Amino acid sequence: MISRNEIRKDVLQESAEAVATTTGVVAGIVATAVRDVTRAVGTLATDIFEIREAARRAEHASHEPDEDQEKM
Repeated sequence: MISRNEIRKDVLQESAEAVATTTGVVAGIVATAVRDVTRAVGTLATDIFEIREAARRAEHASHEPDEDQEKM
Protein backbone atom coordinates (compact mmCIF):
# COMPACT_ATOMS: atom_id res chain seq x y z
CA MET A 1 0.00 0.00 0.00
CA ILE A 2 1.21 3.51 -0.86
CA SER A 3 1.61 5.90 2.03
CA ARG A 4 -0.19 9.21 2.22
CA ASN A 5 3.11 11.08 1.89
CA GLU A 6 4.04 9.21 -1.27
CA ILE A 7 0.63 10.00 -2.77
CA ARG A 8 1.14 13.70 -1.94
CA LYS A 9 4.62 13.58 -3.47
CA ASP A 10 3.22 12.00 -6.66
CA VAL A 11 0.46 14.62 -6.87
CA LEU A 12 2.99 17.44 -6.46
CA GLN A 13 5.33 15.88 -9.01
CA GLU A 14 2.59 15.40 -11.62
CA SER A 15 1.32 18.92 -11.00
CA ALA A 16 4.79 20.41 -11.41
CA GLU A 17 5.31 18.45 -14.64
CA ALA A 18 1.94 19.63 -16.00
CA VAL A 19 2.76 23.24 -15.17
CA ALA A 20 6.20 22.95 -16.80
CA THR A 21 4.75 21.39 -19.95
CA THR A 22 2.00 23.97 -20.25
CA THR A 23 4.46 26.80 -19.64
CA GLY A 24 6.64 25.45 -22.44
CA VAL A 25 3.71 25.25 -24.83
CA VAL A 26 2.59 28.78 -24.01
CA ALA A 27 6.16 30.10 -24.37
CA GLY A 28 6.34 28.50 -27.82
CA ILE A 29 3.06 30.12 -28.83
CA VAL A 30 4.24 33.53 -27.62
CA ALA A 31 7.62 33.17 -29.34
CA THR A 32 5.92 32.27 -32.62
CA ALA A 33 3.55 35.23 -32.29
CA VAL A 34 6.42 37.63 -31.61
CA ARG A 35 8.32 36.27 -34.62
CA ASP A 36 5.27 36.61 -36.88
CA VAL A 37 4.53 40.16 -35.73
CA THR A 38 8.18 41.15 -36.19
CA ARG A 39 8.17 39.70 -39.70
CA ALA A 40 4.93 41.53 -40.58
CA VAL A 41 6.22 44.86 -39.28
CA GLY A 42 9.48 44.37 -41.18
CA THR A 43 7.58 43.64 -44.38
CA LEU A 44 5.47 46.75 -43.87
CA ALA A 45 8.59 48.87 -43.33
CA THR A 46 10.14 47.48 -46.52
CA ASP A 47 6.97 48.29 -48.45
CA ILE A 48 6.97 51.84 -47.10
CA PHE A 49 10.63 52.35 -48.07
CA GLU A 50 9.91 51.06 -51.59
CA ILE A 51 6.85 53.30 -51.95
CA ARG A 52 8.81 56.32 -50.72
CA GLU A 53 11.65 55.59 -53.17
CA ALA A 54 9.19 55.16 -56.06
CA ALA A 55 7.56 58.49 -55.15
CA ARG A 56 10.98 60.19 -55.14
CA ARG A 57 11.82 58.75 -58.56
CA ALA A 58 8.43 59.86 -59.92
CA GLU A 59 8.91 63.34 -58.50
CA HIS A 60 12.40 63.56 -59.99
CA ALA A 61 11.15 62.29 -63.36
CA SER A 62 8.33 64.85 -63.43
CA HIS A 63 10.89 67.68 -63.17
CA GLU A 64 13.04 66.43 -66.06
CA PRO A 65 12.17 67.77 -69.51
CA ASP A 66 10.55 65.30 -71.90
CA GLU A 67 12.65 64.22 -74.87
CA ASP A 68 9.77 65.22 -77.18
CA GLN A 69 9.77 68.76 -75.78
CA GLU A 70 13.54 69.09 -76.25
CA LYS A 71 13.23 68.29 -79.99
CA MET A 72 10.75 71.12 -80.59
